[in-house]
Amino acid sequence: MGFEQLAGLRDRLRAENEQAKAENATHPKRKSAAQAKPREQDPAVEAIWPLQKHFPLAFPVNPAPKVPLKEGILKDAEQHLELLGITREQLKLGISTWCRGARYWASMVENAPRLDLGGQAAGIVTAAQAMYAKQQASRQRSQGRRNRAKPKAHVPAPVADTVVEQTTV
Repeated sequence: MGFEQLAGLRDRLRAENEQAKAENATHPKRKSAAQAKPREQDPAVEAIWPLQKHFPLAFPVNPAPKVPLKEGILKDAEQHLELLGITREQLKLGISTWCRGARYWASMVENAPRLDLGGQAAGIVTAAQAMYAKQQASRQRSQGRRNRAKPKAHVPAPVADTVVEQTTV
């Protein structure tokens, strides 16, 4: 390839580049999904984060085990809504979510201390409460097994339309 041909190629590439820039100016690129809209988090998780930040002894971060919470902890936490920066409904959702699940139910053993927001003992777990937690954990495990063991519905594959030629003899 000679110099004249290289110069012609260079000029053509420059022209194409300028044309592409002009098209992008009139039709800006679409934003990616991450740029267009921030990823939405679970509302319960968004409510739990401030609780963990401000009350780490009552709401420990995983992998630390959860602790049984004082009965009436919602009323205590409502006094701190401004500090937490969440609504009453978000707080209620966060605490109810926190108090469900295997990690919380595992903490609910008989005579275990129930903690207030500051991490101070404020009651104990009764035998009935411990039994209830054990039942809930068992129910959750069996529900999980049923969901995993449940066979997926069989959807028959579509049958291809076949044309059968009839021949007359």
